[in-house]
Amino acid sequence: MSEHLLLAPLLESYFRRRLTKQRNATPATVASYRDALRMLILFAAARLRKRPAALVLEDLDRDLVLAFLDELEEKRNNTVATRNARLAAIRSFFHHVAAADPASFGVAQRVLTIPIKRAHIEVTHHLTNAEVDAVIAAPDQRTPRGRRDRAFLLFLARTGARVSEAIGVNADDLQLERPRSQVLLHGKGRRDRVIPVPQDLARALAALLRERGIANHEPRPIFIGAHNERLTRFGATHIVRRAAAKAVAIRPDLAGKAISPHIFRHSLAMKLLQSGVDLLTIQAWLGHAQVATTHRYAAADVEMMRNGLEKAGIEGDYRTRFRPTDAVLQLLNSI
Repeated sequence: MSEHLLLAPLLESYFRRRLTKQRNATPATVASYRDALRMLILFAAARLRKRPAALVLEDLDRDLVLAFLDELEEKRNNTVATRNARLAAIRSFFHHVAAADPASFGVAQRVLTIPIKRAHIEVTHHLTNAEVDAVIAAPDQRTPRGRRDRAFLLFLARTGARVSEAIGVNADDLQLERPRSQVLLHGKGRRDRVIPVPQDLARALAALLRERGIANHEPRPIFIGAHNERLTRFGATHIVRRAAAKAVAIRPDLAGKAISPHIFRHSLAMKLLQSGVDLLTIQAWLGHAQVATTHRYAAADVEMMRNGLEKAGIEGDYRTRFRPTDAVLQLLNSI
């Protein structure tokens, strides 16, 4: 088999030229695509009983890629969304293969015909205002960790930031002077945006910076872990779950909800929508690339639907058709 079909040079040119230089992909995208292709190569090596370095492009045919995707769902218990994300990385690589090596076009084209799997779209869950307040109030304000936790929870709840955006904020991304307090968030796909900061969050952040001796202009992380390093996604999730577990004593309904940092983003979006903020503004606030992503909040708002029924005069109440006069029937009708 010809040398130009070996995987190593194609992978190197894909990551060094296509992703980094041509597409200017973010480090997060590069890491995600790298992990997907590494998993595929390890799967192929085990299945074909070859060393990864001995694999050639034709080993990664359509049947092998499909078997890999099936394993993700069946053995690794990945969701359809995760499966599709892995497939997107694989397809991106084979688009590069088709362009970089015409002799490999047939192999690449067969892989590129693998369709994205349709996923079940779940209802978007969110917290009520009282539940959000209970989680924010849960950390012990008498300890440095508790003050950091409250500030971080307040940041998620008031800005609707993704967890990666929240832990990536530095002191020089903040402007806490009234009346235009704001924060610069570094979003997905190199899309930055500026979000207003309400006064309760501004006070909490200012106090946190004073406690840590950080000036506003310094490029130092606001939220740090136990070893004074930038807070990780795992640490952020732990903060949220720890506060939610403590808040259950005040709001028992929290016990039955899946609490993660992302639920604050959903909760803020629903609050903005119910307050009359238009979808385009919410889209810009959350940093969605398409308004269709934001539209799911409108579809999930049952209260707005119920109000719509009332405004349209569609009550659906047919009890007035039967008015029992017998005392026993009246009793049954009231149950």
